[in-house]
Amino acid sequence: MNRMQLMKAHVLLAAFILPIALMFIITGALYTWDVKGSYNNTTYDIPLDAPLKQDAGELADFATRELEKLNTSPPEGKPQLKVYGEHFLLEWSGSSKDIILEPTKNELIASLTVKQTTWYRNLVQLHKAKGGVAFKIYAVIFSLALIFLLVSGFLMAFQTPQLKKMALSMSLVGIISFIIFVFIS
Repeated sequence: MNRMQLMKAHVLLAAFILPIALMFIITGALYTWDVKGSYNNTTYDIPLDAPLKQDAGELADFATRELEKLNTSPPEGKPQLKVYGEHFLLEWSGSSKDIILEPTKNELIASLTVKQTTWYRNLVQLHKAKGGVAFKIYAVIFSLALIFLLVSGFLMAFQTPQLKKMALSMSLVGIISFIIFVFIS
């Protein structure tokens, strides 16, 4: 690949991934300062024929049936059983919604909380890999493209005599900075 082809590939790829790069940059930077977005919560009391059992599969099936009654789909992620002493709950997280299914003090009533994400929380959830398969594939493509951009940018600088020394120096500064910040954090 000659220099002009490398530059064209670099520019086209950079333009293509700019939207997802901005999403990851903004949500990641704000998340480090505890800006995570919010939810709009709705809680439903569900009458039961028998008390809920501490079984993730049964709870997920039950939650799915109840969500169907509410004309909503389950979250994209995988349900998880959480146990806190005597209390347990099913937590199911996705990019557009989370749910929590748990028993109440009355063992014949369950509580189902549907947490719809706001637009910003949806982006944070995608950043946290809580989206569906399509977005996960898109994120892998973004990662590969970013690696190509970084390597091709370094190679272009390395091939330019005026930039070669600066590129090597900044790479060394970058490696040392990374090690220092990992060590002090």
